[in-house]
Amino acid sequence: EPSFPFLPSCLLRKFTKRLSKPGTAAELRQSVSEAVRSSFVLEKTKVVEPLDYENVILQRKVQIYSDPLRDLLIFPIEDVSVIIGRQRRTVQSTVPEDALKKAQSLFVKECIKTYSSDWHVVNYKYEEYSGDFRMLPCKSFRPDKIPSHVFEIDEDFEKDEDSSSLCSQKGGVIKQGWLHRANVNSTITVTMKVFKRRYFYLSQLTDGSYILNSYKDEKISKESKGCIFLDACNDVVQCPKMRRYAFELKTIDKYSHYLAAETEQEMEEWLVTLRKIIQSNTESLVQEKKDAVESVQGQSINTYLHPSPAGCKQCAWRNQLNKLSRNDGRQNLFSFDPEVQRLDFSGIEPDVKPFEEKCSRRFVVCCQDFSLNLLAQLSDRSEGGPTNVEPFFLSLALFDLKNNCKISADFHVDLNPPSVRDMLLDNSASGAEGTKGRSPGDSLVHGVPESSARCGVRTVSSPWNVQRSLLLFQGSMEAMAHTNFSCVLQTAQKVHKVAKQVCSRLGQYRMPFGWAARLVTSHLFKDSQGTLDAEGKFSPLYKQDSSKLSNEDMLKLLAEYKKPEKTKLQVIPAQLNIVIKDIPLDFTNCVTASYIPIKPFEKSCEDIAVEVEELVPEVAKYCYPFTVYKNHLYVYPLHLKYENQKVFAKARNIAVCVEFRDSDEADARPLKCIYGKPGGHLLTTNAYAAVLHHNQSPEFYDEIKIELPIHLHQKHHLLFTFYHVSCEINTKATSKKQDTVETQVGYAWVPLLKDGRIVTLERHLPVSSNLPPGYLGLGDTESRKVGSMDAKWVDGAKPLFKIRIHLDSTIYTQDMHLHKFFQYCQLVQAGAKEVPGELVKYLKCLHAMEIQVMIQFLPVILMQLFRVLTNVTQEDEVAVNCTMVLLHIVSKCHEEGLDHYLRSFIKYVFRAEKPSGTQAKMTHEILVLSMATILKQSADFLAINKLLKYSWFFFEALAKSMAMYLLEENKIKLPRGQRFPDSYQHALHSLLLAIIPHVTIRYNEIPEESRNVNFSLANFLKRCLTFMDRGFVFNLINDYISGFSPKDPKLLVEYKFEFLQTICNHEHYIPLNLPMTFSKPKLQRVQDVNLEYSLTDEYCRHHFLVGMLLREASVALQDNYDIRYTAISVLKNLLIKHAFDNRYQHKVRHILLVGLLFPAVRIHSDVHSLETKLQPMVFGKTRYFRRDLPALCQDWARGSLFLLFWVPENPHTNSGALCPLSVQPSLCLLKNTTCLKIVPLDFCTFVGLRAV
Repeated sequence: EPSFPFLPSCLLRKFTKRLSKPGTAAELRQSVSEAVRSSFVLEKTKVVEPLDYENVILQRKVQIYSDPLRDLLIFPIEDVSVIIGRQRRTVQSTVPEDALKKAQSLFVKECIKTYSSDWHVVNYKYEEYSGDFRMLPCKSFRPDKIPSHVFEIDEDFEKDEDSSSLCSQKGGVIKQGWLHRANVNSTITVTMKVFKRRYFYLSQLTDGSYILNSYKDEKISKESKGCIFLDACNDVVQCPKMRRYAFELKTIDKYSHYLAAETEQEMEEWLVTLRKIIQSNTESLVQEKKDAVESVQGQSINTYLHPSPAGCKQCAWRNQLNKLSRNDGRQNLFSFDPEVQRLDFSGIEPDVKPFEEKCSRRFVVCCQDFSLNLLAQLSDRSEGGPTNVEPFFLSLALFDLKNNCKISADFHVDLNPPSVRDMLLDNSASGAEGTKGRSPGDSLVHGVPESSARCGVRTVSSPWNVQRSLLLFQGSMEAMAHTNFSCVLQTAQKVHKVAKQVCSRLGQYRMPFGWAARLVTSHLFKDSQGTLDAEGKFSPLYKQDSSKLSNEDMLKLLAEYKKPEKTKLQVIPAQLNIVIKDIPLDFTNCVTASYIPIKPFEKSCEDIAVEVEELVPEVAKYCYPFTVYKNHLYVYPLHLKYENQKVFAKARNIAVCVEFRDSDEADARPLKCIYGKPGGHLLTTNAYAAVLHHNQSPEFYDEIKIELPIHLHQKHHLLFTFYHVSCEINTKATSKKQDTVETQVGYAWVPLLKDGRIVTLERHLPVSSNLPPGYLGLGDTESRKVGSMDAKWVDGAKPLFKIRIHLDSTIYTQDMHLHKFFQYCQLVQAGAKEVPGELVKYLKCLHAMEIQVMIQFLPVILMQLFRVLTNVTQEDEVAVNCTMVLLHIVSKCHEEGLDHYLRSFIKYVFRAEKPSGTQAKMTHEILVLSMATILKQSADFLAINKLLKYSWFFFEALAKSMAMYLLEENKIKLPRGQRFPDSYQHALHSLLLAIIPHVTIRYNEIPEESRNVNFSLANFLKRCLTFMDRGFVFNLINDYISGFSPKDPKLLVEYKFEFLQTICNHEHYIPLNLPMTFSKPKLQRVQDVNLEYSLTDEYCRHHFLVGMLLREASVALQDNYDIRYTAISVLKNLLIKHAFDNRYQHKVRHILLVGLLFPAVRIHSDVHSLETKLQPMVFGKTRYFRRDLPALCQDWARGSLFLLFWVPENPHTNSGALCPLSVQPSLCLLKNTTCLKIVPLDFCTFVGLRAV
C-alpha cells in the first residue's frame, strides 16, 4: 500500500476506495489537489512598520550626498513644475479686449475668464517612467529581427558540407560581388591560366576569422565552388600582366590565388577590403607572439602548480574575439518575453489632449461665376466681357435630409462684376444705412478688410448643399421669369436700362429667384475615406416657387426633385460655377464666423475665406466644451398673416426690417451689430428679408445674424418693422409720388431676456400699427387684454407674426437651473446675506441641468463648483452637496462616453484657488472630508457606488490641488513633514479606512466599482509619494494592504497585486527603497551574514516597497495557479521595466537594482527545495499530485527565469551589492554562504529559445 504522508486518514480511505473505478482520473486528481492544498495553511504576512523615511534621509544626509550614486538615493530637484500656456488657432484671442470690464453677470465673467486664461499643467519631469515598461521613453523593447540560433546538434552530419557554409552564421557577409578566378593547375603556366566567373562572398566566422567563398550565382548553394581562408594570407597585390583588373592573394606557404574584377573601381574596393583584413590578422599575430614571450619570461618557479601559460596565451586573442563576437548584436534577455514581443498598448490610456474647437470634415466651397443667357456688354472697357444685365446674389447652406433640418448658417456671396455692382451705388434709400456699395478695404475688422468673401469653409455634417439665388425686387416673379427666359421681344440693353432704374429706387430689397442643389453623400465623396469628388456638379437652376420658401418646403423639394414625374420644376437656363475641394495644408487667409483671423494669415490679403457656422442639433453626442468666445443670435422671420387686417389699405409687397435695440424710448437708435450682406459693411444697423410680390401672407426664409453685446439687460429687444414696398415705375408721376418707396404697415417686438435668460425657439407676436414710447411694457398678454391708448393693435392683438430665434453663444445659457445657481452665487459674492439652506437648494437643482448644457459649459461649471467648495466655512452640508453635484456631472459624462473631457479639464483647466475666508480650507482638504463623509453614509448606496466607480476624477483633482498649492505657495521647498497640516493627513487616513471595506467586503456586489477605486487610490498614493511625507504614505500603503487576507478569493488577490504594481511603478521607485547599507554592530553582521538578502523584518522595514511586494509574492506562491501567475507577472514586469529604463543601464547602477531584488532568489531556492520534498505519487502507472504543488515550482521557475539571470558573478562585491550574470549560459549558479546549488533553466517553456 502506497504511503501518503500529506493526506489525512479519512481522505486516504476515500481516495483508495475509488481508485478501481474507471473514468475517474480527473476526479481523483481534483480531490487530491484539494486535499493537499488544504494541508498547507496560508499564513498572513507579518505587518512590518516602515521606517521613518524622512528622518532616515535627514540623519544620513552626509552619507547620501557623498555617495557617487546619490541620484539613486534621493529624489531629483525640481521634479514637479507648472507649465503655463495655451495654443490658439487664431491670430488673436477670440475674446474682445474690454469684455471682462463690460460683463456684469457672474456667469459671463467666468466664461470670459475660461476662454482667455492660459492652461495650467502640472508637469512631472519623470512622468514617462511612472508607468509600466510600455510607457518608457525608450520604445525599442522589441528587436526588429531576432537572429535565428543554429546549434551543432541540429546540423545534419551525414551531409559532407563544405566549411564555407558557415558564412551565413554570425559575423555576416562583409562584401560580395562577381570576380574571375583562375583554375589552379601546375601543368599550365601562369600566363595560360583559365579564369572562370564566380560570385564571391566575403564573410566573418564566429571565431573572428574571415573566409572568401565562391558560387556559381548570387544564390548561396549548399556546395561552394571554392573557399579561401584569409587567416592564411599575408599579402594582396595587383598583377595586370596576368589579366586586366587582376590581383593576387599570397598565402603563408607561398601559394597564390589569382582573382580578377570586372571594373577598375571594383578591383580597388576589393583590394582595400582585403588589405584591411590581412593587416588586422598580422597585427594580432604579432601581439600574440609578444604576449607569449613576456609570459615565458615572467614564468613562476612552481611550474607544476602554475603551468606555463604560453599555450593559453596563444589563443587569448582568439578568446577575446569570441567574446566580442558574442556581444555583437546581443539582445536584452527581456526582449524575448512574450509580452514584450507582443507589446500590446491596449491597457494604456491615450494622452490627454487639451480642449479644442470641434472641427468635423472640412472642405472649401468656392463660388466663381453665375450667369444667365441674357448677357450684355455693360462696360466701355475692352477687357470686360458680357455680363448679367442686373444684379444677382447667392446664398448657400447645408441641409440634412435624414433628420429633416438645416444644419449650417447661410453663406452669402456677391458674384456681380464691378459694372453691375456700380448700379447699386446710387441707391439712397433712408433705410439703407451701412448697406451701400463701396470699394473693398474701406475699414478693418480684427485687422481684416470688410471685403466680400468668395469662398467659405464648411464642415461636412449634411448630405445636401443648397444654393439659392436672389435678384433685386422689381415686380412679379412671372414677369421676371419671362424677361429672363425669352428675350426675343426686348434687347439686353433695354432690360439693363429698366434694371438700372429699379436699382436706384429698390436697391436694398431682394426677391427669391431660383435654387439649385447638390447631393453630398453620393456625389461629394468618392469613397468612405472622405475623398472629395471634384467632378460633381449642381443641379439645374430651378425657379423658386413663392409659396414654397420655408425650410420644410425645401426639404420636401430635395427629397423629390430627382423624380420629374412627381414634381414639375421649371428650369432657368443659367450657368453656375461652384467648386468644392479639400482644404490644402498651406491654406491661408481664413477667418472664423466672427471674422477672427486664423493662423496663418497675411495682413495684406484681399480675398479671404470665411468659416460657416455649423448649427448642430442639441444632442449630447454632438456637443463639446466651449473654448472660444462666440456670441451670435440668428433670427428667422417665418410668416406674417395679414390677409384679414383692415388697418392698412395697401399691405401687399411686404418687407420686414429687423433691428436690435437696447431701449424703447422715442429717440432710441438701433445698434450696429447685424452682419451685413456682401457688398456692404460687415456690421449694419438693420437687415431686410426678401420681398414677395402681391402677397398679403408672405413666408420668409431669410437668416439674420446678430453679434450680441457682452452685457444684456431687460431693455434689449428685437424690433420688426413692416413696410409696403411700391414697385411701380411711372415716368409720368410726380417726383414726390415716386420717392414714396416704402410705407410703414406695422411693428412687432420681442424682448430678448425673460427672467434673465435668452428665450429662443418659435415665437408668435402681435403686430401694432404704431410704436409708442415704452412699448416693451405692452408686450405681455395681460396688457393686451386691458388695452392701451398708446398701442393700436392690428386684428385685435392676435399673434400674426411668427419668428424663430437660435442662440449660438458661448457666454449665455438658456438652462434655468444653471442660471439661478450662478445668479445666487453672484448675490453672495456681492455681499448679500446668505440664507441658510438656500445654496444647498440651488445645488440640488443642478441635478436637473440638461446634459448638453452641462457638456458645453463643462469647464465653467466645474470651476465654479470647486470655487464654492473651497469657500465653504462651516456647513458640511454645502460641501457634501457640492461634491454630489460634481459626482453627478462626472457620471453623466461617463454615461455619454465623454469622460475624456473630464481628463482634459483636470489636466489643463482645473486650478485650485485660494479660499476667500481666513478659516476656509484648501480645495484638497475640503474634498477629502466630503468624499469620506459620502462613503460613510449607509443610506445612499447609489452615490457611494458612483463615487467608487469614478473616483479617479476626485483623486486626480486632489493630486493637482496639492501640487498647485505647494508650487504657488512656494512650500515645495519646505521639509515634507511641514508641507501639509496634520489635519489633512488625518483626513487622508480616514478616507483610506472608509474605502477599505468597500473593496474587501463588497467586491462581489460591486466588482467594477471596487476595481476602479483600488486602481485610482494606488495612483493617488503614488502621487502622494512625490508631495508628502513618504513615511506617512508608506503607512497608508501598509494599512491598505493589511486589509487583505491570504484566504481572499482570486479577485481580491488581483486587486492587491494591481495596487502594489501601480505603487511600484513610481518613477523614483529605487530611491524610495533606499538601496544602501544600514550599519550594524560587527557581531550582528557576522550573525546575520546568512540573512543578508533574506526577507527579514529588517529588510522589509529598510526597503519597504520591494519588501512588501516580495513578501506578498512569496505567500501567493503557495496558492493556486492563477494567483501564482498574477504574483510572478507583477515581479517579471517590474524587472522588465528596470531592464529597459535608460537611467539604470550602467553596470554599477544595475548592481543596486539587483541587490534590492536578490531576496527573490532565496524565494526561488525555497520553492525548489520544496519541490524536492514533494515527490510525485505513483499508483500503478498513474501519476498524481503533479498538478498541484510541484506546478508552483514549475510556474515559479518559468516566471522567475529572468530574475535568475541577475544573480551575481561575484556576490560579495565591495559595496555589498550584486552584478548581473551573462545571458549565455544555460545553467545558473545560486551561491550564498551556506551552499552552492545548480538550477537548470527552462528556455523552451518560457523564452522560446533552445537549451544547450
